[in-house]
Amino acid sequence: MSDQTRAPQGGAAEPPLVLQRPAMQFPYMPTPKKIVFGYDPDEFEEFVKEWVPALEPDYERVERQGGTGDHGIDVAAYRSVQGLEGPWDNYQCKRYKSALNWSTAAGEIRKMFAGVVLGHFTRPIRYVFVAPAFARNLRDALAKPEQTRAKFLAELVSTSDEVITRLTADQRQKVTELAELTDFSMFSPIDMDQMLEQHKTTTYWAMRFPDEQRERPAIMTPPDEHDAEEARYVRQLVRVYAERWKSAANTLELIAQHPTASKHMRRQREAFYSAESLRRFARDAYPEGHFNAVMDDVCTVAVEVCDKRYELGWDRLQDVLEAAGGVALTQTVLTRFVRPLDRMGVCHHLANDDRLTWCEEGGAA
Repeated sequence: MSDQTRAPQGGAAEPPLVLQRPAMQFPYMPTPKKIVFGYDPDEFEEFVKEWVPALEPDYERVERQGGTGDHGIDVAAYRSVQGLEGPWDNYQCKRYKSALNWSTAAGEIRKMFAGVVLGHFTRPIRYVFVAPAFARNLRDALAKPEQTRAKFLAELVSTSDEVITRLTADQRQKVTELAELTDFSMFSPIDMDQMLEQHKTTTYWAMRFPDEQRERPAIMTPPDEHDAEEARYVRQLVRVYAERWKSAANTLELIAQHPTASKHMRRQREAFYSAESLRRFARDAYPEGHFNAVMDDVCTVAVEVCDKRYELGWDRLQDVLEAAGGVALTQTVLTRFVRPLDRMGVCHHLANDDRLTWCEEGGAA
């Protein structure tokens, strides 16, 4: 017993010292919405540029024009090759600490009309206000286009906005006439939740936001009949078996009856389909290229093993499969889903693409 816990002679023992551990803390993971709310104006515009094609995939081109001299265009989406001289949509980005209100939005609308009158661009088909939050007065205004046009025209008469006051009298009159002829339903807000759901379908999502807790689907089971998509790697395996066991295993029918080759073929097909299920999962869940990164990592090691001298393709195949299990994979959002069976299957995908060959040329057919 230590001096600190020993009781004085004849006295009651002190209670033992108990160390109080702090409660386990987990790092706070902000939601995608909170991340977007924290963007500066430039980053917010870049986020909007990524999102716009998901809203309307038929745009000819989408580009940022924000900055000095942008004439009120932040992100322009062109419906034709004519760009700003043809039909187009304007996505006006407003990243403020407070909600976007009518006063600010009206200033942007005035800037747009002035830009048209001055010949900087044609009037856009749609004008979408993009902001993390909208004030009630702006939402109400955009929900009542006829009333809002009347309100806008009334304010236009007495505005001190330099965008309007620096125009000539003739130009100001043209701005008024253009506003009178404009259907104000072209102006609309976009909901941030809707934006995020649409952005999730783009290739940029996984690079911008923390990965969700996705669940990989069950591994595919090889069909009884060989699929046409596995023809090349299976053909290579047939050559491997024919080289080792000669005429006892040189066709699929004989391999199916062979005590060793049949079991080996079944395991290789299970590995191939395991990797195929990973490929499809990556295709559906993440931006293009993640499965290819796994393929390239395995191939980098596998080709060096393949280049060694072997008497039999069987030995080359076995060494490659073993080496694949130890390959250090590039860390991506897909890496944590890769299983040992996938690594073996990737070797057969590489063989299917003719990037790996097991038997030397001139070996058993």
